[in-house]
Amino acid sequence: MATTDSDVLNYRGVLYALGANQAPFLASIGGKTKRANAFTYPIAQPYSVGNGAQNVYSEDNAAGTLTPTTVTRSQDTNVAQIMLYAVKTTFKKQSVYGQMSGVNTNDANPVLDELGFQKQAALMKMAKDMEFTLLQGEYVAESNSATEQSTRGLKHAISTNTVVGGSAALEKAMIEELIRKMLASGSLMMDPVILCNSFQMQRLSDIYGYAPQDRTTGGVAIDRIMVPGAGILPTLFSPQMPTDEIYIVDRSVCSPVFVPVSYVDDGNVNPSIDNVNGVDILYQPTAITNAARGGFFYTQFGFDYGPEEYHGSITGLATTA
Repeated sequence: MATTDSDVLNYRGVLYALGANQAPFLASIGGKTKRANAFTYPIAQPYSVGNGAQNVYSEDNAAGTLTPTTVTRSQDTNVAQIMLYAVKTTFKKQSVYGQMSGVNTNDANPVLDELGFQKQAALMKMAKDMEFTLLQGEYVAESNSATEQSTRGLKHAISTNTVVGGSAALEKAMIEELIRKMLASGSLMMDPVILCNSFQMQRLSDIYGYAPQDRTTGGVAIDRIMVPGAGILPTLFSPQMPTDEIYIVDRSVCSPVFVPVSYVDDGNVNPSIDNVNGVDILYQPTAITNAARGGFFYTQFGFDYGPEEYHGSITGLATTA
């Protein structure tokens, strides 16, 4: 943890956050948050009754001894990961919000509480990291206290329904092939969405767009496409998506997962209530032992994507025109 001190300069002017900080996929499934009471948790219990066939018996066989069938089940699991963001500000830095560098006009300093600003930035980084984890997280299983266990995201979860792009440009035929695979795997297509980065988003508009002639406006910006078998699929841009991949995800089975944190004796929650239920994201102030104060955000975060067979991916796409 780096302590924020007075060497970090103050400036006048409007605050603007740089970089791709959006977390649209997290926001789109955030209303279905789940809680777990263990770090390794079940996400699906898949089973199959096999392919369709013409079931025919003679009268004699139907009246005879029957042979029962057994449908077996399996279990898919994922794991929560610990996420930690520490902030700390010296007493001096907290005090000198009126001391400016750079060009000085009569504009006020937009940051009057340095520690509050650092906490806000840490939460923004947390949301960005959660989005990346949901989409690209690599799985490391729970083992012991020294293990940095990590959540499996869609990139490493989807294995059944995949179309390999072979470094070619995204085509309509690839999307339709993926939809056929997903339907054959039993995807419900209840709340499907196409997840992509900026280049593939533009490519989708090129494929499905039709621009009527206009003297003053040109181009198209497609935010929904219609695919036979799947209906209307909205598109969702996420800056945390791999540039050379797109995912078709059924959000009806997707949920963020939190293992609640019960250590809440710091006064920022009500212990009589929350010691039982815990909190999803905890801010824990640290003891003041010198001329600085701060704390850390702590969360135990995971992803429930349901049966991976309900989702699909197109990988290895071209990333330049």
